[in-house]
Parts: sequence; structure tokens; C-alpha cells
Amino acid sequence: MDLDFNGRVVAITGAATGFGRATAQAFAARGARVFATDIDAAGLAETAAGSTIATHVMDLTDPGAVAAWAKQIEAEAGACQVLVNNAGGVLGRKFHPIEEASLEDWHAIFAVNLDAAFLTIRAFAPAMKAARTGRIINISSGAGLRASRTGIQAYASAKHAAVGLTRQMAQELGPFGINVNSVAPGLFAVSPGTRESWANYGAEGQKRVIEGLALRRMGEAEDIAKAVLFFASPLSDFVTGQVLPVNGGSF
Repeated sequence: MDLDFNGRVVAITGAATGFGRATAQAFAARGARVFATDIDAAGLAETAAGSTIATHVMDLTDPGAVAAWAKQIEAEAGACQVLVNNAGGVLGRKFHPIEEASLEDWHAIFAVNLDAAFLTIRAFAPAMKAARTGRIINISSGAGLRASRTGIQAYASAKHAAVGLTRQMAQELGPFGINVNSVAPGLFAVSPGTRESWANYGAEGQKRVIEGLALRRMGEAEDIAKAVLFFASPLSDFVTGQVLPVNGGSF
């Protein structure tokens, strides 16, 4: 079944690479009016090349910038109907034992993985509530359901919090016809940071990871995009407050 999003207004964060790029392009290919943002201008331009995707370079941790972006979209296209909070990651940070972990790194990782989603939901929710319809999909992580392979305390904590935010917002916004769900990717190598992490496993480590997946393959960014399309489609009309792991059957 090829889902049709013709004319739907979709806003996507972290769209310069990886999951965000694949998701923006998947919606655009199915007729959606896509508004994509990232702090990486060059990557965002590559995402939009040859398409109708509208791009906006911005720091998602800036509350004023996020609010202005939402207002701009609403002025141009009307209420956002699908919000995908994809921005996140470890920002190049490495594991340090807790006694050596810096408060600066803690705050930086929380800002992009949790605060950004809070700010976008806060900015877009009023128009969705007025329209009495909407879909919000938060990209969390397998690290939001268990300990993180990265070992980075802030990352695991922020992703667990993103799951909590998803469930709480589903309860708050459900009476207004707004569904809020989360996609939890497993280990993927689809962005510069995750590709570097994957390379660090080495041949033997990579082999062990693949053998730990029921499907015996690494996922592609499009696998996450497909899960997002499901949550944004009528197929999930009666699904909210849920977390869908997409991990190839990790065990």
C-alpha cells in the first residue's frame, strides 16, 4: 500500500541527514508539503535538492526561532498536520565515567534530544488543537527503552525522557484529535556520527551485532521513514502514546 499525503503539511526537524532526510523525502514523494529544518545548511540543501521541500536553517534549542518557524509555516500553508521531531544524537560526545562526565555535555545532549521536541510541540500544538487534528511523531531510540550502547549517560536519559514526553503529550492532546507516538530506532549507520560509531566496532564487532539481529542486516534510514509514515497515516488512527522499536529484531 503506497500512502498518499497529497497536500498534507509536514514539519520535520533534523532533516539534513539520516532519518530526517529519508523521512522528508518520503513525505515529499507522496505529495506532502514538507517544511524541513536543521542547523546544517549544506546537508539541508542536499535533502531538498530537486524536490519541493522547503528548508529553514535554525538552532532548535532557540525558543524564539522555533516559535517563529511554526508561525511562518502556518502563515504559508495553514496548520501543521504532521510534526516529526527527529533532531538528536550525541553531538560528537564520547563516553566518560560518571565522575568525569561534564555538566556542559549533559545539558547539550538534553537540549537537542529533549528540549527541542518540547519547544516544537509547544509551538505547533495550538494550531493543531484549533484544527482538532494532528500527528506528532518523536524519534526516540532503543536507548530510550534500555541502556545505550554508547554508554553516554545523558543520551540514555534524554531518550528515556523523550518516551515519557510522548506518552504524556498523547494524554494531553488526545482529546483534541492529536495522536502522539514515537519510533525507537536500533543501531543504524546512516549519518556521519553513527557511521563513525559503526566503524569503531571493527569487523568482528560488526559481525557480532549483525548476528544479534533477527533479520541479520543493518537497517536503512528508509526503514525509519516507513515507520513514521505509518504513524502519520490513517492506518494508525486509533494508536497513540506508543513506542515502536525498529531494530531488525534486536535481542
